[in-house]
Amino acid sequence: MPVRSTEWEGVYADGPWLLTRNLVPGAVVYGEGLVRGSDGEFRRWDANRSKLAAYLKRGGRVWPFRLRSSVLYLGAGSGTTASHVSDICADGIVTAVEISPRSFRDLLALAEKRPNLVPILGDAAKPEPYAGRLGSVDVVYQDVAQRDQEAIFLRNFELVRSGGTGFLMMKARSADISASPAKIFESTKRTLAEAGTEVIDFRNLEPFQADHGVLVVRKP
Repeated sequence: MPVRSTEWEGVYADGPWLLTRNLVPGAVVYGEGLVRGSDGEFRRWDANRSKLAAYLKRGGRVWPFRLRSSVLYLGAGSGTTASHVSDICADGIVTAVEISPRSFRDLLALAEKRPNLVPILGDAAKPEPYAGRLGSVDVVYQDVAQRDQEAIFLRNFELVRSGGTGFLMMKARSADISASPAKIFESTKRTLAEAGTEVIDFRNLEPFQADHGVLVVRKP
C-alpha cells in the first residue's frame, strides 16, 4: 500500500502505520522504520511510543500543528515525539524543554541535525527563564509526569497566543495514585475550564498508553 496523506496536516499513513516526512533523510531517532514513498522518505510514528500519535489513533480531531507553527514542547525527554513534531513543523520552531540532564544530552544531539528544534535544559514548572526569549507560540504541548500537571500547564499556557492551542498529556497515576483515572480526567477538565480555557477535545489513550488522557484546549 503506498504512502498516503491523512486528514492531519503533515501526517501520512502506510497501511496501519502513521508516518511523518523525515526532516533528516536516512536518520532514525528511536529505532523507527523508514518508508520510501514516491515523494520522499517517511518515518514510522509508533503510537505505543508517542502519546501524540496515540491521540490520533484514538480519533483525535484537533490538529493545530502546521508547517510553520511555533511549538513549546514541555517534557521532551530524549526527543521521540518532539522529532515527529519537528518533521511536521519543518519551517517552524519547536522549543523543547527537558529537566533531566541525561535525556537532555540525547535531545541536544538530536537538535544538532534539526535546525527547527531548540533544546532547553530547564524546569517546566518555572517557565520564567525561557519565557522571555520565546514570545508567544501557536501550540503548547506538555508531557510532564508530576503531581501538579495542571498548574504547570496553565503557567506555560500564558505563552500561547490568543486562539492558540494546548495539549495536556495527563498521566493520572502521577497526579494521584489512589484516585481512578476517570475521576482525575474529569477534575482536570474542570480545573482547565475554570481557568478560562476552552476544552475542545479529550481522548483516553488506552490501549496505547495506560492511565493517560489527552486534554486539548483553546485560548480565547
